[in-house]
Amino acid sequence: MGIAKSKSSIMKAYMAEGVGTFFLVLFGTGAVAVDHLTGGAIGHQGIACTFGGVVAVVIYALGSVSGAHLNPAVSIAFACTDLFDQKHLMGYWLAQTVGAVLASLLVAYLVDRTTAIGTTVPAVSLERAFMVELVLTYFLMLVILQVSQDASNRAFTGLAVGGAVLLAAMVGGPLTGASMNPVRTLGPALVAGEWTAWWLYVTAPILGAILATLSWRYWRSDVPAASV
Repeated sequence: MGIAKSKSSIMKAYMAEGVGTFFLVLFGTGAVAVDHLTGGAIGHQGIACTFGGVVAVVIYALGSVSGAHLNPAVSIAFACTDLFDQKHLMGYWLAQTVGAVLASLLVAYLVDRTTAIGTTVPAVSLERAFMVELVLTYFLMLVILQVSQDASNRAFTGLAVGGAVLLAAMVGGPLTGASMNPVRTLGPALVAGEWTAWWLYVTAPILGAILATLSWRYWRSDVPAASV
């Protein structure tokens, strides 16, 4: 999930992050908007499959260019390891944010409205919503690290990560929207003007992703785990 060191490769990586995040938000929140517009033609299961499917496809399409983080929380988590250079964080964040906002603007244009375009608002208490987003992002980041950094399973990264997103969206969607991604929330929020508990969708995914790196570091260490 790293990127090449040359200047041209880094610029390509930034562009890939922007394009990849654009399509993630376009298809994911687009499914939410179309479902609302058509009175439930896609359904909750269809929305979850759309999010999982687009993540899997983008990873296979652009993973070799940028690592296909598509998510500031994922980029921050990678920067907490030895797999990603921290000096590229700002470029990744900017590209991801621009991609998400442009996608939300296009979704709003296509459905001719700035409401019901995939904004994330907790359906449970803020404490429970925070825990949902933290745990779901921990799960997602753990899958990303464990699969992408295992040579024997690396070819299945897209399927594994897409599957993790699908499962998280299936269970967590009705509770919080299962964002797990600050810019997936930021894009629709900017366009719709919906800022309810926005801080939660920034802090919980970042914390969950960082905690996943701690587990990954522990499991890959040479120190055997204690028997139970």
